[in-house]
Amino acid sequence: MVALMRGRAPFLAAAAIACAVVAASQTETIGDVRSVFDGKLPPDIQVQTFRHIDRLFPTRTVRRGAEVLPLPPMSSAAGGTSTRTGPLAGLEFTSLNRKRDLIDYLSLNRIGGLLVLKDGKTVLEDYELGNTPTDRWVSWSMVKSISSTLVGAAVEDGLIGSLDDPLTKYLPQLAGSAYDGATVRHLLQMSSGVKWDETYTDPKSDRRHMLDLQITQKPGVVLQFLATLPRAGAPGTVWNYSTGETHTIGALLRAAVKRPVAQYLSEKIWSKAGMEDDATWWLESPDGLEVGGSGLSARLRDYGRFGLFVLNGGKIGNQQVVPAGWFSEAGSSKNIGGKMVDYGHMWWTYGASAAPVHQGAFRAVGIFGQAMYINPRERVVIVVWSARPKPTGLATIDDNDFFAAVVTALHH
Repeated sequence: MVALMRGRAPFLAAAAIACAVVAASQTETIGDVRSVFDGKLPPDIQVQTFRHIDRLFPTRTVRRGAEVLPLPPMSSAAGGTSTRTGPLAGLEFTSLNRKRDLIDYLSLNRIGGLLVLKDGKTVLEDYELGNTPTDRWVSWSMVKSISSTLVGAAVEDGLIGSLDDPLTKYLPQLAGSAYDGATVRHLLQMSSGVKWDETYTDPKSDRRHMLDLQITQKPGVVLQFLATLPRAGAPGTVWNYSTGETHTIGALLRAAVKRPVAQYLSEKIWSKAGMEDDATWWLESPDGLEVGGSGLSARLRDYGRFGLFVLNGGKIGNQQVVPAGWFSEAGSSKNIGGKMVDYGHMWWTYGASAAPVHQGAFRAVGIFGQAMYINPRERVVIVVWSARPKPTGLATIDDNDFFAAVVTALHH
């Protein structure tokens, strides 16, 4: 990685505007969390809610460190990193049988922030919908990929013995439930065999019931609910995307590392990878368990720095934070029950039929259009904030077509 910038100058600059930021965070109107999941918020309220998601539930802070990893502009980026004069200003591509350009992508997909890094340098940094470089934005399910990375850190630290350990070794309260017999690996691959309905807009779905339990802010109620779920198949035979699975990962981490998950994230990555600001993470209850599958909020550049940590193989300086080769395994498709699934260890992957430019790439994805795209071969990281009208299904431009166009344009 690029050497970390020493000194406190970035923090002094941030402090100069801290009062204004705090004032804005308290005066901007936000919506309620059920209306968020229903996709019923007006555009301005939705954006303000995503920007101040930490006001919906109690949070725990993920502390930064004293050094900031610089993200300098590419030396060849004549005209800087803007959408008008930067190296991607003339980007054109085809998506869903229509010719598109960069401005189309920003406008039609309701982009709130866009960061493109190549070889650790900034190619493009753009903020829309009233966002600024000092704003935080909700990750939604992008944090699932961060939670899975912490499992890797716990394995490297010897706090989790093996991915093939039974889940009940760490969470004995799940003995006798549908999770009994599942391993840590099954959980990471969403293949525990536990039945789950992830439909965000259906008030009767398992995902919405989990949200309702989170609203009660009672400790332990989500895991208690998960222990009542039926089985859809034997562990390792059925793939089923489940935020409940990631909440269980959070509980597993808390039990294995014996400290809050946000603290562990700070100790292992956030305070050492050069983040410029603290992050916040939703809690199940006051001072309780982090919601492992949702609710992290951070600055755009810090999501980018996390992407660089991944691109660097999970190494910070000379320290290997996760096992060597972790992301090659975490970012590759899996055979679940005899079928190839384009999902790794809580990272979305690209199968053999994907565009050649995406081979070996993987991405963290969140509802409403959040994304962290990692392309190790081309040394590219792309972070996207979006505020699309509904949780899923309303992208006018396919993000993968945009990512392919960016990577192709930067190929050398």
